[in-house]
Amino acid sequence: MRKMKENMVIALRFCTVGASNTLVDFGVFFLLITIGIQYLLAQICSYAAGMANSYVWNRVWTFQVKQQADLKEMFRFIVLNAAASVFTFLLLYFLQESRGLSLFSSKVAATIGGMVITFIGSRLWVFKDEVNKEVG
Repeated sequence: MRKMKENMVIALRFCTVGASNTLVDFGVFFLLITIGIQYLLAQICSYAAGMANSYVWNRVWTFQVKQQADLKEMFRFIVLNAAASVFTFLLLYFLQESRGLSLFSSKVAATIGGMVITFIGSRLWVFKDEVNKEVG
């Protein structure tokens, strides 16, 4: 029961951080669109801003990592987010160009898909050692 409660707390914290990442991502994305940046370049920049926010808050608050960040953890985070970024980029393009969805709807769908990938990857790979200590 304790493990289930702790897992729920971690998931809720991840969702809260995810919401802040989304605000950062969407804010940067639509700001860049407004000033005339092409939407795919805006996606890359906004995703990077959300990724930086994600690393800091998930490390410190969601997974409460106590030890100093190391290159192995940073590498895993970057690889995971690069994969999620490619996925969101391709999904945004596909929904926008091939399916003709609105830019907003395409962005929302791509963001949700990216969040699922990053939660699973963060939980099972990036911050796995700290999570296993906490709930194991």
